[in-house]
Amino acid sequence: MVLTAEDKKLIQQTWGKLGGAEEEIGAESLWRMFHSYPPTKTYFPHFDLGKGSAQVKAHGKKVAAALVEAANHIDDIAGALSKLSDLHAQKLRVDPVNFKLLGQCFLVVVASHHPALLTPEVHASLDKFLCAVGTVLTAKYR
Repeated sequence: MVLTAEDKKLIQQTWGKLGGAEEEIGAESLWRMFHSYPPTKTYFPHFDLGKGSAQVKAHGKKVAAALVEAANHIDDIAGALSKLSDLHAQKLRVDPVNFKLLGQCFLVVVASHHPALLTPEVHASLDKFLCAVGTVLTAKYR
């Protein structure tokens, strides 16, 4: 999917309206993913998967930072997330489907905390953006 100029504008506006809540949204999205789609013992066996756990919060902060980085470099998401893509594919070996699931959970959390923000147009643009991020993060698996 190609992000149009309108998509890019809506994504930039959305990040501005989240008001610094990106880390909390990242952590809750990660927690929601772990509880909606429980990891097997192969994935995250060392994590305390509780909603307020320090590990989920810390990794949620990393998720948020990656999404902010991608949004800030929306014309070169692949370049901005190249090292992260290498890390997930070659060292961590995270199941690629997790990126899609996390994107869906991110949309749910945004919708639950900022319902007025998630208009149909913003929803579609964010979905395309999160799919683009997921594609970049799984590119090194191929």
